Amino acid sequence: MIAGISGTIQKIGKDHLVLRVGGVSLRVFVPRTVLENVGGLGRSLALHTHLLVREDALTLYGFEDEDDLALFEILLGISGVGPKVALSILSTLSPELLKSAIMREEPAVLQRVPGIGKKTAERLLFQLRDKLDLTAEAATLPFVSDVDADVIAVLTSLGFSIVEAQAALQNIPREVQQMDARVQAALQYLDQR
Repeated sequence: MIAGISGTIQKIGKDHLVLRVGGVSLRVFVPRTVLENVGGLGRSLALHTHLLVREDALTLYGFEDEDDLALFEILLGISGVGPKVALSILSTLSPELLKSAIMREEPAVLQRVPGIGKKTAERLLFQLRDKLDLTAEAATLPFVSDVDADVIAVLTSLGFSIVEAQAALQNIPREVQQMDARVQAALQYLDQR
């Protein structure tokens, strides 16, 4: 199995990168967060990878850190979740937001992922709760209210990354409670950066 690769970025696609490794160019499917952080063509990049072997294809998936890779592999172990859905989950939700939604049993957060409906979200919550050890992380996971999840959805639909949206949320004063006001405060924070 290919556990990791390091190479030069030759192409940035909608959902993948082409990395030149030695004399070989490899297509690596990555979450949107990786695409947003790579910089540009010609840069060096190292990724932790998962090689999916099928009868008709060898597909490589890459992640910036091992925790994201581990979460991807856990998602693949859930019935009905293939690599595209798992990658879509990791592209839409940060690992912290996903774990927070699982702990607080909030299927609405998972329903924001394209292709996941109410029943699938509920099934994912149920199955992930058993596969992830969240007891040690319970105190450190941020609380994500429905309003905050909506603010994240609005910001990501405007083109901001999940990381940027979460950073903006953390900088909104606590007294700002209404969704419209929270979105406006988040946009002001992002404009100042």
